[in-house]
Amino acid sequence: MNDEPPPTVMIVGAGLGGLTLAILLQRAGIEYQVFEKTPEIRPFGSAIALGPNILPLLTQLGLYEEFMAISKPVNHITIHKAQDMRRMGAVDIEEHIERSGYSSYICSRPDFYDLLISQIPKSRISFGKRVLSLVQGDNGAQIQTADGGVYEADILVGADGGYSAVRQAMYERLKKKGLIPSTDLEKMALNHTTMVGVTRPLDLDKYPLLRQQHKSFSRADWVIGHGPFTWSYFSLTNNRIGWGFGTQILTEELQLENDSSRSSDWGPESTQALCGQIQDYKVPIGGTMGDLIHETPRDSISRMLLEEKLFETWYHQRTVLIGDGQGPVNAMEDAVILANAIYEIRAVNSENITTAFQDYYVERYPHAVDQLKFIPDRGIIPVLSQKPSKRYEEKLLAERLAANSASIASSSGFVATAASAV
Repeated sequence: MNDEPPPTVMIVGAGLGGLTLAILLQRAGIEYQVFEKTPEIRPFGSAIALGPNILPLLTQLGLYEEFMAISKPVNHITIHKAQDMRRMGAVDIEEHIERSGYSSYICSRPDFYDLLISQIPKSRISFGKRVLSLVQGDNGAQIQTADGGVYEADILVGADGGYSAVRQAMYERLKKKGLIPSTDLEKMALNHTTMVGVTRPLDLDKYPLLRQQHKSFSRADWVIGHGPFTWSYFSLTNNRIGWGFGTQILTEELQLENDSSRSSDWGPESTQALCGQIQDYKVPIGGTMGDLIHETPRDSISRMLLEEKLFETWYHQRTVLIGDGQGPVNAMEDAVILANAIYEIRAVNSENITTAFQDYYVERYPHAVDQLKFIPDRGIIPVLSQKPSKRYEEKLLAERLAANSASIASSSGFVATAASAV
């Protein structure tokens, strides 16, 4: 096929999206390096739910069995009323199995981080690399980090979250050129705040309701409180609970109060006051939210401000963004589609790279969900289609032809050599 060497890639941000992209590039034989601003990865304590849109990817990467060992299936979520813990209804999740062939699973986010990062060579992640600026043109992209480092590659991927340093640097350059919609420069709307945590292993004698399900399915309860308050939890492996509390931000005063910490990352900051506010809220398994908080290590409690905004500009020249404030599952889906688009690049030049970015944008912008690599149908509803990979189809055809030739040669006693193959 006479393809040139694939493009080199810099990934800024070692979140779930960045790590997923790194694994995919590693499997595709594409040179890459991950740059993470923190000295080490310390994922916040929370539960993360992965369903039929991500499990096929884990299957294809050969990580399905390892993921099963750190997760629990969720077959339904029971909804309760806070006043008397009366059962209001349930959300049935078992239909996922019939619809897609996969169930939904819950695990702790740190456990999932460990699984992903175990697939990446340590030399491929550079820590303590906070991006200060970027320069890009027809020959590639270059970043400068706070420690004075300068790095360059054919493609730069910003996977560093809603307050992405890569996006801000890219937007600043586009703003000077008058090439960016004014809506992309507006602040994100702050509408919700949440606090999450993962407990230590619990004494099941203290929580007998967990004992009924702890060996198989996750116990999942959601409590509708007074006004804008809700709280929930999922039972995890090793007798742990992943819990969360959320509230809408309905007043300008609350928005102003939280505005100063908008740019902070997930972490244990600003949690003390909120912990005190919710400690007496009851939970269906017995006890209160305060009991669960007491069983949670301080560094496993995090507070997050949830903003709403859909950016229009996802790429420019040699720079592209993934998971820009959309959440971890969407960031992982972005990584799949972008990895496929990069894989299709046969010659490294600006035109081909822009085409790859456009293909990625066309697939992800309208949906931002459910677009994965080719997966065999396992349920009554087929996996959503994806733009076929011509390069992948050619590779499969070449492999089949090579296998057929080897079979014919073996049966005829003919052995191909360098001379006879010419």
